[in-house]
Amino acid sequence: MSPAPFLDPFLNLFAERDEALLLNKPSGLLSVPGRGEDKQDCAIHRAQTRFPEALIVHRLDMATSGLLLLARGPDWQRRLSLDFAERRVHKRYIAVVRGTLACGEGWQLIDLPLITDWPKRPRQKVCFEHGKPSQTRYRMLGHELHEGQACTRVELEPITGRTHQLRMHMLAMGHPIVGDALYAPEDPAPRLLLHACHLSLPERGWCFDCPPEF
Repeated sequence: MSPAPFLDPFLNLFAERDEALLLNKPSGLLSVPGRGEDKQDCAIHRAQTRFPEALIVHRLDMATSGLLLLARGPDWQRRLSLDFAERRVHKRYIAVVRGTLACGEGWQLIDLPLITDWPKRPRQKVCFEHGKPSQTRYRMLGHELHEGQACTRVELEPITGRTHQLRMHMLAMGHPIVGDALYAPEDPAPRLLLHACHLSLPERGWCFDCPPEF
């Protein structure tokens, strides 16, 4: 289960530009409001208390921490949404996964199509017949211990942007991300160890790096 979202700082502003804002979203905080009064606290509402013009461009899962880009006004929302849609925005994540991941040097590719597992939604599943193409690049950063269990730190680069893609791809490899309450509910870790650490848009000269706290 994800921890309660941080109240101090109420808004963790990582970078501010005329066109956009970049937040360092904590694990446990929604990107946008959900259904019900208890799900109205979210990154975009917090940002709008200080920047009323802020608008969402993309999302991070509630349990995922890290860099979240917000547009300043509808014109920049359209421009930046197009940048995401046309894959001009480059994102990378740091994760810690269960087990000793054995892989070669450098970047490797996971190419497994994903589809919503409707009886168990919002869970996703690998489906070669009906799934949408989904690709993730990954590389091993090192082995470490968490609560006495062997784990591997990895860097992940989504090529496509499917729901829960990174979580599902690592699970399909036999190495669920530590603290994944949805795909590995027996995991005792207090939070999902997945962090959006890098966001760049070369055509606009933007490059941001935010290391994880884990």
